[in-house]
Amino acid sequence: MTETDAASTVHRVEDAEGLGALAHPVRLKILDALRTAASAADAARACGISRQNANHHFKELERAGLIEKVDEVPTGNFVASMFRTVAPTIVVSPRATWADDRRVDAMRDQISLENLVMVGERLGRDAAVLLDRAAFDGEPIASAAVEAEVRFADEADRTEFLQEYLAAVGPLFEKYGAREGRRYRVALAAYPDPEPDPEGASS
Repeated sequence: MTETDAASTVHRVEDAEGLGALAHPVRLKILDALRTAASAADAARACGISRQNANHHFKELERAGLIEKVDEVPTGNFVASMFRTVAPTIVVSPRATWADDRRVDAMRDQISLENLVMVGERLGRDAAVLLDRAAFDGEPIASAAVEAEVRFADEADRTEFLQEYLAAVGPLFEKYGAREGRRYRVALAAYPDPEPDPEGASS
């Protein structure tokens, strides 16, 4: 399954078919060439490949739902089919590699873990969209990211930290959440570091 978000700003690849369609460097070049509508001949020239080769890759990308026909343009005695990516940004969801249902079961059983996965997916997706806007549209992106390492002795420590954090930022969310202006997203994620502790301390 693949999914295109609202306003068609980003298309998420969530299945093995879409993942397989992306597993070729020429197709990745074609996708960049088709951020604006172009014919197979146009894409072939942009990617430095033959028209026949381009047609083959077009078929695979269209079959996977990554590009779509948007127009037909007369060119001499022929009519050129114009294609474009289904969204300006295409990202691969981690779910595309999930063959075992136990991951879905684990998220169902642990709601906080499911929220963590969803926040991570959204953060990665939004960052990819903003990167493309900076790279292809020249847009300056006002952003900030803060990462810190903390240690909790037990569950009570973790709970107290979250309570203190929310007490500290709650007034800020209330102050700035009601204002007019450009919308920004703020996220907090707290989770055990999956990397081995270099100091050998228990988590």
